[in-house]
Amino acid sequence: MRHRLNTVTAPDGRALGVAQWGAADGVPVFFLHGTPGSRLARPDEAALAAAGLRVVTYDRPGYGASDRRPGRRVVDCAQDVAAIADALGIDRFAVSGWSGGGPHALAVAARLADRVTAVECQASLAPYDAEGLDWWADMGPETTREFGWALEGEQVLHDNLLRQAEHDLVRLARERAGVPAADRDAPAVSDDERAFVAAMHGAYTAGVWGRVDDALSCLQGWGYSFDEIAVPVTVRYGARDARISARHSAWLGTRIPNAKVVVNPDGGHDIDPGTQIEDLRTLVAAG
Repeated sequence: MRHRLNTVTAPDGRALGVAQWGAADGVPVFFLHGTPGSRLARPDEAALAAAGLRVVTYDRPGYGASDRRPGRRVVDCAQDVAAIADALGIDRFAVSGWSGGGPHALAVAARLADRVTAVECQASLAPYDAEGLDWWADMGPETTREFGWALEGEQVLHDNLLRQAEHDLVRLARERAGVPAADRDAPAVSDDERAFVAAMHGAYTAGVWGRVDDALSCLQGWGYSFDEIAVPVTVRYGARDARISARHSAWLGTRIPNAKVVVNPDGGHDIDPGTQIEDLRTLVAAG
């Protein structure tokens, strides 16, 4: 089963881009993408089907095929997830969120307690006002730069992320073309590279507003309390995360009631695809 794009209408009329992966009759799991990211998670379909999983992904507002929701808060994603689950005929489901999706996964668990069976957040941020946490300590340079722009305001963040997006996509185009790694950051951009960047889908289909709003929402109050979460929670992270400080996940593990904390001492920020499927199997079993 692979539906690359379904469109679901949110209660306020916005379009939400949705994809499904794995077994049509599998155990439902919502996977909430990172920042930036999109519904096009490209998982191993055969492995998901063999594991009996039905994975649902969607573009957060401003990404891919989803309309922007200016001023959105982290908690607002719960309404969108509920609308998608209703449209797909899913009553109860597990939720997994990676990186920028972590705070959103916890929001869904908090606000849809009667529908969520279990939740995990991987390599997640902690709230900006987290008591007792040095939020900036050990944060990766790109992440530090991005949130620094966010503190300067929406327009500053947007303009800088627009330039950053082109740089990232050009590097991807050069990688795709087999350009040696040492030359991928060269400043010149060819017409062919620009054409590839213009044709890219996924996170930047609708520009960089999704990434802008992700950053801004993570720096304000998330809109829910961890005390609202009454389902099994697993906090996973790599001790050598070079993008988001491992301190953040460690902090979450001590503040979320009854959370199970799983640390990979040699792990970084990204998720190994094979390990991810095993993690999802563990997640649904917890519920």
